[in-house]
Order: sequence, then structure tokens, then C-alpha cells
Amino acid sequence: MAGRAARLVLLAGAAALASGSQGDREPVYRDCVLQCEEQNCSGGALNHFRSRQPIYMSLAGWTCRDDCKYECMWVTVGLYLQEGHKVPQFHGKWPFSRFLFFQEPASAVASFLNGLASLVMLCRYRTFVPASSPMYHTCVAFAWVSLNAWFWSTVFHTRDTDLTEKMDYFCASTVILHSIYLCCVRTVGLQHPAVVSAFRALLLLMLTVHVSYLSLIRFDYGYNLVANVAIGLVNVVWWLAWCLWNQRRLPHVRKCVVVVLLLQGLSLLELLDFPPLFWVLDAHAIWHISTIPVHVLFFSFLEDDSLYLLKESEDKFKLD
Repeated sequence: MAGRAARLVLLAGAAALASGSQGDREPVYRDCVLQCEEQNCSGGALNHFRSRQPIYMSLAGWTCRDDCKYECMWVTVGLYLQEGHKVPQFHGKWPFSRFLFFQEPASAVASFLNGLASLVMLCRYRTFVPASSPMYHTCVAFAWVSLNAWFWSTVFHTRDTDLTEKMDYFCASTVILHSIYLCCVRTVGLQHPAVVSAFRALLLLMLTVHVSYLSLIRFDYGYNLVANVAIGLVNVVWWLAWCLWNQRRLPHVRKCVVVVLLLQGLSLLELLDFPPLFWVLDAHAIWHISTIPVHVLFFSFLEDDSLYLLKESEDKFKLD
């Protein structure tokens, strides 16, 4: 929910540096990559590389050039450490030890577990909340949007390409916008369906324009940063305002308050930005791991709130 906005802010800042970092600007790294490509990535040498490359690596899209960059990255890191220097970043990222075809194993596994938690809570929600609940279909749609975002987060951390990076960004933005829509339906739409219909159209238009600009015109990290900070703030303020206004009447909204505050607080983990422990576990992976129980708590809030609304509508029907 709100944490996706914080994540996008930090990702955008890192991505702005992706065109060049200290490690990939080093002559030793560039010369190593050039020499490796000349020796291994053409003619018979390329055929030999492909013949000995594991099938899971080729299916994941790892090329000879990618392999050269990976090997030369570790050559450069070794020289830095040998000379007593700090570990450098490469293309805006810390060096990670690849496991099978996973480029960032810890973040990929953590993203998968977030998605799994969302799936489990979706199944629980559909089991315990009748479809007649006023918020049922909106909450189920939000769960599927979240699952899609975690799927692409898993793919992106497994294999970082232009396509997977954009899908990760776009799907994360979609989650934030859908969270705003969810809040709008809960706070306004149940009493004024026409308002929420118009607001839904506005959000879809905003998402279409946002994705079209970044896809067809220019992938502007600065613009993406500003746009997601803006919608993230709207999301946080709207949810918190509604929760604080209704906390006495609806005790279960305290779960939502905890979720919003936790996601904002946990996102500060990313500011630590240290080289990966054991070349696997960095601050971003730790943040992903820490959000798993938070998603469980938010879906628990949605379940409680949906059951409350169902009871309220049934009581009103009996009175009528």
C-alpha cells in the first residue's frame, strides 16, 4: 500500500544513477568486459559458451555479454577490497552473488513471499467474507493488483532488464493508485456511487498517461519520482485521516493505522544502503522481508471491515 510509494521513491533515486556508478566507470572493469566479449562472445567461442551454459540461464535471458559483466564485476570488487577500498556499485546497484538464474536472490525470494502472503490472505478473505459484502469486489480486485505487482517485483529481482524494470515500476504505481481507489470507495463511494465512478475514470486516465509517457516518450526517473511521491502522499494522508476520524466507532481501523505507519517506518531501512551481507542480503531485501507480516495485517483489516459493513447493511435491511 503506502510502502510501495516509499519504495518507488528510493528506487527512482537509485535508478537515476544506473547510467553510471563508480564500479562500472573503472577502466579495469571496462577493459575486462571488452576483453571478455572479444574472447568469448563471437564465432566459435560464443557457440562454446552457449553449449556449456545451463539451460535455466539461457531461458532466463542471460547472455554472454551479461556473463562478462558479472565476472568482471567480481574482478573489480576483488581489486577494490585488496587495496582496502569500499565496495563500489555497478550500474546503480551493489554487487550480488548470483544463485542459479537469480540476480538478487534475497529480494526475489522476499518478493515471492510477499506475493504468497497476499495470495493466502486473498483465499482467506474469499472464504470468510460473503460476496454480498459492499466492499467485497473492490478488496478482491486490490488483492489481484497486489499479486500482479509482487509477481513483477520477483521477476525484476530475478532478472533486471529494461522490460522487467518498467513492469516493476508500473505495477507498483498501479497498487498505490488502487489503494487510493480502495480508500475512496470505503470513505465516499458506498454513499455516492457516481462520485467513485468518476474518480475511478480519473485514476485510470492518470495511469494511462503516466505509463504512456514513460513508455512511448521518455523514461524520466525524475518525473516518475515526483509523480509517485505525490500519489503516495495522497494515499497515506487519506487513509490516516479516515482511520483517525473513525477509530472510536470502528476499533478495527487501528490495524490500518498500524499498517500505514509501519510501512512508512520500515521503508527507512532502505536509507541504510549498505553492501550486501554475504553478497546476498542488502537493505532492500530486508525491507521486502519486513513487509510480509504487514500485508497480512492489512488484509486482516479488510476482512474485519468488510464483515462490519455486511452486518451493517443486513441490520439496515431488517429495519427497512
